[in-house]
Amino acid sequence: MDKIIERGMLFDFYGELLTDHQKNIYSEAVYNDLSLSELSEETGISRQGIHDLIKRCDRQLSEYEDKLKLIEKFQSIKKKLKELEILVDGDNTVDSSLKLELKEGFNKIIEDL
Repeated sequence: MDKIIERGMLFDFYGELLTDHQKNIYSEAVYNDLSLSELSEETGISRQGIHDLIKRCDRQLSEYEDKLKLIEKFQSIKKKLKELEILVDGDNTVDSSLKLELKEGFNKIIEDL
């Protein structure tokens, strides 16, 4: 998985487990792509301090995923729902209105995840 996408997903799933201070800095680094220098100026913390905080957050969030596997489960459920949608699409015995209803149901489940 691309590092930027991975960081975003880890933060989406586990970011609330970080302190407010960590959340603020990490979200600025991940979502707004602020550099160490920009974050340093904004927070008054050294570039090295920002770097260490981001690395610590990366490690913490990865450890949460290693233990809880929420992202892995999310991706698995999403994949299975997409596979079901393809099966329903390919089945000519299923009524078109039922197909539409099933697809909408699959998409709703994915949104709710």
